[in-house]
Amino acid sequence: MLTALDGEIHFDEPTRAAAADDFGHLVHRTPYAVVRPASARDVASAVRWAAHRRRRFAAQGCRHSVFGRSQADGGVVADMTALRAVHAVGDDRVTVDAGATWRDVLAATLPRVPAGLPDYLDLSVGGTLAVGGVGAQISRRGAVSDNVLEMEVVTGRGELLRCSGGDLFDAVGAGLGQVAVITRATLALVPAPAHVRRHLLFYPDLATMLADQRLLARDDRFAAVQGAVLADPAGGWTFRLDAVADGDATLTGLSDDRPRAQVTTSTQLDHLDRLAQLERALRANGQWDLPHPWLTTFVGDARIEAVVAAELDRLTPADLGPFGQVVVSAFPGRSVTSPLLRLPADDLCFAFNLIRVPTTGDTADRLVAANRAVYERIRATGGTLYPASALPMSQEDWRSHFGPAFERLREAKETFDPDRILTPGYEVF
Repeated sequence: MLTALDGEIHFDEPTRAAAADDFGHLVHRTPYAVVRPASARDVASAVRWAAHRRRRFAAQGCRHSVFGRSQADGGVVADMTALRAVHAVGDDRVTVDAGATWRDVLAATLPRVPAGLPDYLDLSVGGTLAVGGVGAQISRRGAVSDNVLEMEVVTGRGELLRCSGGDLFDAVGAGLGQVAVITRATLALVPAPAHVRRHLLFYPDLATMLADQRLLARDDRFAAVQGAVLADPAGGWTFRLDAVADGDATLTGLSDDRPRAQVTTSTQLDHLDRLAQLERALRANGQWDLPHPWLTTFVGDARIEAVVAAELDRLTPADLGPFGQVVVSAFPGRSVTSPLLRLPADDLCFAFNLIRVPTTGDTADRLVAANRAVYERIRATGGTLYPASALPMSQEDWRSHFGPAFERLREAKETFDPDRILTPGYEVF
């Protein structure tokens, strides 16, 4: 028995059942035990205990995975949510526990914000860093994992280490939890104005929206730009850009349908927490608890128009649901520096995401299969996967996904997790 803990260990069925579910509600793998660590030392002890019993180990934050990636069938799961303290806050950095949410972080850092902040504030810091962390700031700030200054981690050997560079550091950020469990991170902070100006711009067609995105990705007049394709109730698709400025920003040179433009001012926090309203609506109508077969990918500029047009021809509004959308957002590839966050070779890349929010659960299997087919078509064009996606991936798929970086990840796995116990849900090794 694991007794030398500051925290707790649970074997009861309700706790184990909760750890076998996530936001996707698509994959369910029940662990042998759930540890609720009260310190990083607890995490290290739990990893060693699991390894000694030849059980796999996975860390869970807010369980926002959509395909069981943070689950461990018959293994040991660490519920990291008790490790959520925000420690030292400086002018340009903050140190936080991995179980803290971005909402927790902002409460301590405003009027500064973490660089590359994700769009949804109720993700855990550790869970976000494990996949990279992509949000509206990516064009200007890169991914969240690009803005980490130091990490405290527990390797698959049960060693508690700190890293701020080198092989271990590079294998942890966007490394899918394959070599270490993040227990604490020091993040870069950037100043944020008290208010922002939000511009909703509408377009007659996909090509015009993409042309403006290319322009805005070059001139940096907005702090964040996101494109969306939404089902039009009257039929067809609506094309929209959501562009946010730190102050006044000119719309000169843009080709949107200017009479339809909507410009509003909001507080910084209200803007950063903009998805809270959607969450409340989904919880109110019961859709929050239904499956979420989301697909998130990156497509190069040279193929983006053809890829999106072809997928829109295949999609129906029912495939997205009334609250769903297709995300199409441009950013320079050079803005992302994490070696394991894989992008197309083009200088300009696009996030291309199918945010599916179906109204019933009986379409989930069909939509997961559709995701796999979409991914294969995107991969054939040189596109890549953002791993927070609902689709099956084989070991060979992951080897292809990581490409030249796979060998570095494999070597780090052999060094820091030689028994291959960590984060089995991705099925990378």
